[in-house]
Amino acid sequence: MAEKVEFYRETEFKDTEIGRIPKEWEVAQLGSENVSIFIKSGSTPLKKVKEYWNGNIPFVTQSDMTKVDRYLYETSEKITDLGLKNSNLLLIPEDSVLLSMYGTIGKVVINKTPVAISQNIAAIILNKKNVNHEYLFYVVQKYSFQLKRRAKIITLKHLDIQIIKNMLLPFPSLQEQQKIAEILSTVDEAIQKTDDIIAKTERLKKGLMQELFTKGIGHNEFKDTEIGRIPKEWEVKKIREIGELSRGLSYRGQEKFAEEVTGGYLFLTLNSIKEGGGLKEDGWSWIRTDRLRERHFVREGDIVIANTDIGMQRGHILGAPALIYFPSWYRKDRAVYSMDLSKLQLKSNLHHKFLFYYLSYVQPIARKYHTGTNVWHLNLDAWSNELSIPLPPLHEQQKIAEILSTVDKKLEILKQEKVKLERIKQWFMEELLTGRIRVRVA
Repeated sequence: MAEKVEFYRETEFKDTEIGRIPKEWEVAQLGSENVSIFIKSGSTPLKKVKEYWNGNIPFVTQSDMTKVDRYLYETSEKITDLGLKNSNLLLIPEDSVLLSMYGTIGKVVINKTPVAISQNIAAIILNKKNVNHEYLFYVVQKYSFQLKRRAKIITLKHLDIQIIKNMLLPFPSLQEQQKIAEILSTVDEAIQKTDDIIAKTERLKKGLMQELFTKGIGHNEFKDTEIGRIPKEWEVKKIREIGELSRGLSYRGQEKFAEEVTGGYLFLTLNSIKEGGGLKEDGWSWIRTDRLRERHFVREGDIVIANTDIGMQRGHILGAPALIYFPSWYRKDRAVYSMDLSKLQLKSNLHHKFLFYYLSYVQPIARKYHTGTNVWHLNLDAWSNELSIPLPPLHEQQKIAEILSTVDKKLEILKQEKVKLERIKQWFMEELLTGRIRVRVA
């Protein structure tokens, strides 16, 4: 049976350099002997010396740290004992706290195996008589504003070891540290489990799309086409055969608003589109202008395509579709879309949601139709003339869309659950790591 956790609200505080904390808590520098045995950055063995690399000692870089949220088990590179000895490196024991010194300042992870570290990382070797490594992981995150405030700038924000050593942190007793860490770890584990289920469900959806868009539902006879084998009764058509594309409004800066404006319309821009397809819930803005024409409007059920990419030559948004729906509080029956989007006006009797899912499925293909150098744009003519779509009968399109919609609904519930857990974690971090809410220690 899980141990019962008792909380109570603290009433007695003292003022410190980092704010109000419980009277019996202490404030200590991260580099003090009561907190850490030592804090040291690493270095990188010479790449040209082959004998230093491809050994059995994990070598941590900032890239490795960005790939994990809490525990670091694997690294992309490993070094040899010779590389360790000849590069002024120490073997950092497991359950140390590693801290990023450049770029993403304040990013921390716990190494779950002995490692060597690069010069962009500081290793905090703890005095385990006084400090719990999980507690330190969380409390450094909570008070990382100190590091960001004191970071130096030459070409890039960075920390030095002295800034890290001078960081001030609150410390309850070791027993209370352990209790706080256990609570936050439990929430983190719930978040991780939810993440794992989301990833598994997304893989399931991808597999379902592959199956449904090539084999359909209940077919025994197939035919070879330009897009591969598909059910015999299906058709294959180009985008240009099923619809016409038109670009949205070329707007001016003073016409766009972040908040609702009298006489305005909801405005869809590139920022409204998710990678891979779909609308962002927080991607709406507002537009008010006297230059609007009917061609600038979209209605619920319309499909828009991202014809411009976000960023530099990534292609993650290019060709991504969105099926238009409006928030429940929006009282108008139309919205405006920007020049970075194209509306697909359908000519034939197609199920809009089926088409949306198929365009999401083939979105990566759009990258080969890009134009431009710094910013990619979609060559709409080439894309619509060459992209082929398998078309089942309308009733089967509907069934396929319903199956994928069911998976999407499950994903949405899971993502909402993750958001809820993240809010719970944030609340616990704010309350427990300042001592406003205490954990009773037997």
